[in-house]
Amino acid sequence: MAGYKFKRKIINPDLVYNDVMVAKFINQIMMNGKKTIAQKIVYGSFDIIKEKTSQEPLDVFRTAIQNVSPILEVKPKRVGGATYQVPMEVKGNRRLSLAMKWMIATSRAKKGRSMKEKLAEELIEASKNSGASVRKKENVHKMAEANRAFAHFAW
Repeated sequence: MAGYKFKRKIINPDLVYNDVMVAKFINQIMMNGKKTIAQKIVYGSFDIIKEKTSQEPLDVFRTAIQNVSPILEVKPKRVGGATYQVPMEVKGNRRLSLAMKWMIATSRAKKGRSMKEKLAEELIEASKNSGASVRKKENVHKMAEANRAFAHFAW
């Protein structure tokens, strides 16, 4: 087991926008291996974004991801019988996947409309730096800020 290096799986770009980030987003939305349904949801929400904002949906998507991506998070660290919430910097890939997970989770939590509409609304709000997923990021940052006293445990 010593010296084993994890190989990250290479994801092919999606077919419509030829973008790896959109392909990852589709994979995150996918449930029970039903990729075509996930693609319909994502592309449908991109069409709704284009209608509502008259902007390029890919640009809205990228700014939304950027606005939701956390910089700091807290991780529990056990020191001498006590567990401290230690603020740590979030690395690149985890930052991206957390942002996507939060946006999908807040979209799924909304009630009433189809997933396409909920996802489009969440992406538009996130691109404008508002909405539930941006609030989640701010809460994570507040937690990290509040526990800054334990930052010396990050080794």
